[in-house]
Order: sequence, then structure tokens, then C-alpha cells
Amino acid sequence: MIGQMLEGRYRIDAPIARGGMSMVFRGVDTRLDRPVAIKVMDPKFAGDPQFLSRFEFEARAVAKLKHSSLVAVYDQGVDGEYPFLIMELVEGGTLRELLRERGPMPPHAVRAVAEPVLAAIGVAHAAGLVHRDVKPENVLISDAGEVKIADFGLVRAVAAANTTSASVILGTAAYLSPEQVTSGTADARSDVYAFGVLIFELLTGKVPFTGDTSISIAYQRIENDVPSPSRFISGVPPEFDELVAKATAREPAHRYADANEMAAALRQIGTTLNLPPYRVPAPQDSAEHLSASYRVVTPNGQQPAAAPVPEPYTPPTVQHTKVVTAQRPRVDYGPPDGYDEQPVRQQHASTPYQAYAPARAKSRRAVWLWVAIVAILTLVVGIGGWWLGFGRFSPIPATAGLDSNRAVAALREAGFETQIRQKASDTIPVGNVVGTDPSAGSRVTKGSTVAVLISSGKPKVPDVNRGDQISKVNQLIKDAGLQPVDAGEVGSSAPKGTLERVDPGPGTVLPMNAQVKVYRSSGAKPLKLPDVRGKTTEDATKILTAAGFKIRDTQLKFDKDIAGDKVIGTDPEGSTTVDSGTAVTLFVSSAVRVPAMLGGSVREAKAALRELGLQVEVKQLTPSDSSVVIGQVPGIGTNVEAGSTVTLTALP
Repeated sequence: MIGQMLEGRYRIDAPIARGGMSMVFRGVDTRLDRPVAIKVMDPKFAGDPQFLSRFEFEARAVAKLKHSSLVAVYDQGVDGEYPFLIMELVEGGTLRELLRERGPMPPHAVRAVAEPVLAAIGVAHAAGLVHRDVKPENVLISDAGEVKIADFGLVRAVAAANTTSASVILGTAAYLSPEQVTSGTADARSDVYAFGVLIFELLTGKVPFTGDTSISIAYQRIENDVPSPSRFISGVPPEFDELVAKATAREPAHRYADANEMAAALRQIGTTLNLPPYRVPAPQDSAEHLSASYRVVTPNGQQPAAAPVPEPYTPPTVQHTKVVTAQRPRVDYGPPDGYDEQPVRQQHASTPYQAYAPARAKSRRAVWLWVAIVAILTLVVGIGGWWLGFGRFSPIPATAGLDSNRAVAALREAGFETQIRQKASDTIPVGNVVGTDPSAGSRVTKGSTVAVLISSGKPKVPDVNRGDQISKVNQLIKDAGLQPVDAGEVGSSAPKGTLERVDPGPGTVLPMNAQVKVYRSSGAKPLKLPDVRGKTTEDATKILTAAGFKIRDTQLKFDKDIAGDKVIGTDPEGSTTVDSGTAVTLFVSSAVRVPAMLGGSVREAKAALRELGLQVEVKQLTPSDSSVVIGQVPGIGTNVEAGSTVTLTALP
């Protein structure tokens, strides 16, 4: 996706990080000319209206929050098959990268990281939002020393997706609370649990529970308490042991009520221990720093004039050390304030220059002058002949199997310029070097440009579109390491003789030299568009696709008479006659059905309604969450818009 434009506005420049559900890129908002971080979700979510509705709702909710330690959300949308989120670009790195570089943190550094993040999460908790995925990868540290939390609401959006199995535990196994593992439910106290585990890791350099699989890690916390950090590393004050113990209590009622209460406890600990103020350093060898040096390559393969050239990058050496319970390991978090280290400069005495003796015979000087001239001429002729015939050529070093940075460094050290190209491979892992063009061992002129061929993994069917020229499609398939096969003509709205579709579809991973069927369009034929009103999105899509139509877009609209995820109508309208292959827009109801809350407690009703994305207003004689709900407006089964307010009447 490097060089692509999302919605004609956001240019993708370089990758920063990859996750299980998304990838984060460095990019530019070309309209405002500002750098941004672009989170692109997995394409499987693009056709899921439940995910898209929740994705948009969560993005709106987070964008309303204001705190200096919350990563700002600027925009969200869907471009083709890519749902995306536009966020503030934090120039620095993640807390995970800092831990890898510097190891466990002393208490004053832990406080400097945790206080601003807890304050930011507290703002979200006060607004009724839960993060659900607190972990070091989601804590960002800027080069200016700012600490920020990112990725609010994404887990909840994925949980709402039809593509997500009900049996999947969402979140990161090492930080899940017991209730998230057993029932999948989460509230503010679940974030508190995860933050307690995070503080344990900051102090000790490791997580409290480990195992062979994510499931085994997650289920350990159901039967086991998080141990005290001081058991694993000496010097941890008992106040921090107590903080971790209360935050990670297995029973949610025994934890801090929310992040604000936990932040207050941490501030009290800082005052009691007289912890000094500290500026958290950003990791040096971070993925964000590396992304800033990537070249931006446009879709036509040309490099913009202003694109930076990456310098050779050598990944840091990671040393695995065993944590012992003896003295706290030395952690280099920078000298204390006011410390002034003056470099010691070694002085070197110069050697006296020895003058030549002034008296030399004139004839002797002339002889040596002619000898020198002849020798120089002979040397110049010899070097010139060697250079023209052999010396200006140099063999290309072997780079197969290296990562791209080391390959580029090796080629530049050998005197070549470099460029990066993608090439499919069945054997070389994605991102590693397949080889070079020209190949290794070839002798070419020094200073020539050598292409570093980076594995894009197994061949994928290229991105082609209905209406593309067949010759262009066939060439793209060949370039991807696959074989195009003419599969004949089919009815389509595409111009006659152009591409109708390929089988398997674009993006499908295949073995090298596998066949891809290319269907040509025989021109449009009039067909009756099926009426799919009242169908689910999935059923409507199957019906329309089977009838020879494609889904152009799925748009959410509120309709009080149609249940959520049911089709309200189409554009063009159902039962009308249109050309085969016409792109159809589905209008899907975004209504939320109000459940029955009568007879339950106010606490249970609030939790259930907020989980559905509804606001809650309670009318009661005494402000108690234990009161019993005796009335609700709107009534049971009413369809309302997401974000609507449900008024509850409760006694006593």
C-alpha cells in the first residue's frame, strides 16, 4: 500500500507496525500537509456492517475525548476494502521498544510512565469508555518525553464484527482480566487489572503469567493471583507491591474502581516515597524512527523528489538475561538532573618535521626528476589500462536471506546505488531478500544501481478491476509469478472484450506458476434486480452476487421499522431492470433494539445498555445502582439510533 492515497487525501508513506487485525503506516494528510499515523484494518472487515457501524461509533466517541496523553483521532473511513483510522503521529516509539532497549524500570520511571496514561484512561472511563487492550505496544513515548495511550475502542469494534468468532478471546493474553477470559465482558476495572499487570512488567521486565499458548496464559489468571514484583527483583518498595496486588485482584469489586482512583493511589505513593520527577526517554531504535527514513514510492514506481533516502540500519543486538532476585540490575535511564560529565580529551604532541639537507648536486637532482616522471607516466598508463579493462567493474555481493537493511548496507559498501523491488517467493520469508537484479556475482560498473528484491511472500493474484485491458491483466499476473489462462466470455457491464473477473480473486495466495482464470466481458445484458428488503446483509449479498451483480457499497441508515443489520433497500431499487454486473448499494438499518430492563438492577441495566452503545438516564428517589428498574422509555423492543438515550425509572 506504500504510495497509495486513501479517499484521495491521505498518502501512505512507510510501514510502522503490524498487528493481528491491522497495520499502522506513517502518512501525510495532503489537504492539511501534516504527518499522520494511518491504521488500516484487515480487508475482511470492509464488508461487515456491524464492524463498520461500531468502528465509526467508537472513533467518534474517542475523538470527543480531550487529554494530552490520549493519541488524537482525526478521521475515519473506508476506502475500497480498507477501513482506516487517521490518528496523531507520535514521533518516538512504544513502551515495548523502550523495555527491550533498557530493561526493567526503577520506581520513579514507572511513575513517570503510569501517571499520565492512567489520567488519560481515567478521562475515557469518566465518559463511559473502556480501552480493553492496555499493553506496552499501545503506550507511545514521544521524542519530547510525552507519554500517550492509543487504540481505544478497536477491540470492541472487532468484537461486534460478524467475521469474529464468538469463541475468540479478544485482547492480548498477557494482560486480560479474569472476567474477560471467562465471560468476555469488560468494564473500567478490567483496564485497571491490565494496568496492574503492566506495572508488574515495568518493574520486573517480564509478565506474571507465561505459557505455550495464548489460551493457557489467559486461563492461568482465573486460579492464580499476580505475584508481588519484589519476589522477582529486589528493591521494589512494598507500596508498589500493594498497588499491583489491589489492581490485579481476581474479584473486580476488590480492585480500584477506575483509572482515576488508581492514579490517585499512585500519586500518593510518589509523595510517600518522595520519588523524583523524571522525563521518560523515547526508544532510539524504534519502528517509527526507522519508518521516517523509508523512501516513498508512488504506484508508477517513481520516487518523489523530496523522498528521503534510507541509511543502512543495523538492528540492535538483543541479549537475553535471566532475572534474579539479588540486587536490582543497573538500568541506564540517563544521568540525574544537574549532572555534568566533561569529556576527557587526550593531547597528542606533534612530531617535528625533518628538513632536507640544502646542499645537493644539481646533476643528481635532474636525474631523479626524470626517473620520477617516467615512473609516474608508466603508473598512470598501467592504472588506466587496468581501470578500463577490469578495475571499474565490481562483483555484486550475495544478499539472499538477509533483511533489506543489511542487504542495502552490503551493496553500498561495495560501491553500488540501490533500489527496492518486490518479488514473490515460495521459500524466502516475507520481508527478507530474495536476491538482486543483476544477480549476485555479476560484474557491473561501480556506482550502478542494483535492485534489492524483497520477498512479498507466496505469489498473490494482483489487484485488477473489471474493465481493465486483458493484455495488461495478463502481464500483471505473469509479473506476480503466476500463469494467466483464458476462461472465455461472460455477461458483464464492462465493455466487451475487457476484463470481467479473475478466478481466484485478487489477493489470493497461490503457489509459484499456478494458473489464474481470466474471464472476458461479452457486454451487458438486461436483468431484473432482486428485491432484498428485509434480508440480512449476508443473505442480500449472496442473492445479488449470484444474480450477476456486485456490491458497490454498504451504507448504514436508521429506520425505526427495520431491525439492525436488515436491508432497508438498494440503489438501484429492487425489482427494476438494469444491466448485468451493475454495482448495487445496500442500505442497511443501523437501528439498535432496546432490550427489556424491567426487574433488574440499575447497575445491570446501565451496563447492558451502554454495551449496546446507548446512553442511560435514571430517574430514582435515591441515587443507588442497586435500585430495581420498574419502567423504561423507549419501550421494550423499540428500534432506536445508536447513541440514543434510554430513560429508566427505578425504586427505591
